[in-house]
Amino acid sequence: MHIYLSLLTIAVLHTVFPSTTSAQIAGPKGDLIVVGKIDTIHSDILGEDRAIWVSVPESGIFPDKKYPVVYLLDGDAHFYSVMGMIQQLSTVNGNSVCPEMILIGIPNTDRMRDLTPTYVTEAMGDALFNETTGGLVNFTSFIENELMPFVESQYPVSPFKMFIGHSLGGLAVIHTLLTRPYLFNSWVAIDPSLWWDDRLINTMSDSLKHKSKYADESLYLAIANTMPEDMTVDKVVKDTSMNTEHIRSILEFSDFANGKMKSNGMEFRSKYYDAEDHGSLPLIAEIDALKYLFKWYAFGFKDLEKFMNPSSTADTKEFVDLVNHHYKGVSDHFGFQVLPDERMINSLGYEFLAQEKSELSFVCFEMNVMNYPQSSNVFDSMGDYYMTIGEDTKALDYFSKALAIEEVPLTREKYETLKKK
Repeated sequence: MHIYLSLLTIAVLHTVFPSTTSAQIAGPKGDLIVVGKIDTIHSDILGEDRAIWVSVPESGIFPDKKYPVVYLLDGDAHFYSVMGMIQQLSTVNGNSVCPEMILIGIPNTDRMRDLTPTYVTEAMGDALFNETTGGLVNFTSFIENELMPFVESQYPVSPFKMFIGHSLGGLAVIHTLLTRPYLFNSWVAIDPSLWWDDRLINTMSDSLKHKSKYADESLYLAIANTMPEDMTVDKVVKDTSMNTEHIRSILEFSDFANGKMKSNGMEFRSKYYDAEDHGSLPLIAEIDALKYLFKWYAFGFKDLEKFMNPSSTADTKEFVDLVNHHYKGVSDHFGFQVLPDERMINSLGYEFLAQEKSELSFVCFEMNVMNYPQSSNVFDSMGDYYMTIGEDTKALDYFSKALAIEEVPLTREKYETLKKK
């Protein structure tokens, strides 16, 4: 089997990844900002110990809360950036573009072995391929039969899973999608190396590709500009040179996915990034993928305008119906119940309280108390509500409940101040 080599190929196969062994950042005084932890699992399938890098949302301390899981290939290269994106898009600045998620980064021990589906003996006579290849089936079995059960036993995970890979990692994502579509719900392939083994992915048997059903699954395919300067997308599909084999193989698969996979229920989008090359693409593509794949997740704040309008006469039932309808849709997408976001509902409660819309404010705080009884903050907020409308006895009761869950100085101060009245 012959595989072309180019500067791009060499970059794809022999990218040097950081050898970081700690998911921590040291501050100027030696204090640590902890962004995750490193676990180790022994794999009988691979015959070795494997490290995994893990990030759990801060709200993961609540015992009943479950999170979708992102499994990230080349974890030692992309862990920090993907973790930051998830945090930014799920919590920072009031964002709810995507949900909070547990991130499982899978660092490499033998990248060529684990991320390639077939054994290749030569590549145009180049010695680059004089190393292990073709171990992807075993690696995928490790993920399915050893890693996933371990993660599910150790962390508060929900059934929803996402798989992200770049380059050879993207090849692994697409191969797994075609051979084990049940493993993940959402898939992100970033400039995948689909030229591997004479376009193996694009020449796999029709029986393998067409029998699978992809209902309730979604794929985001990101394509870098790896063409020569004088080439365009329209021209490249007709080209036959080795220099364009990489992008042509991806465009060919994109056509297949847009046709056969979509007709079998797949939610699919591909995007060509003219200004990004193979190495620069992951950062921006990962952001776009999260926004696209969770386009149904964020609450439609335009729908809230009628409630925010000072002259609005919208009632509490209409508001509750709006919230419940949205989160029923989110739950349907995930395949399990998703409660209205505590932070968002809490913020709305205070916004309504500031506008003297006490009934809407109460509904928000009550909703959080019912949905998140393990959170001291929801009782503190209800205490603020009663204190604002002048019902100090009820305010004291809720501040007391908040303090029973967690001792928070501000809550304590409000409680003691009211007691002295």
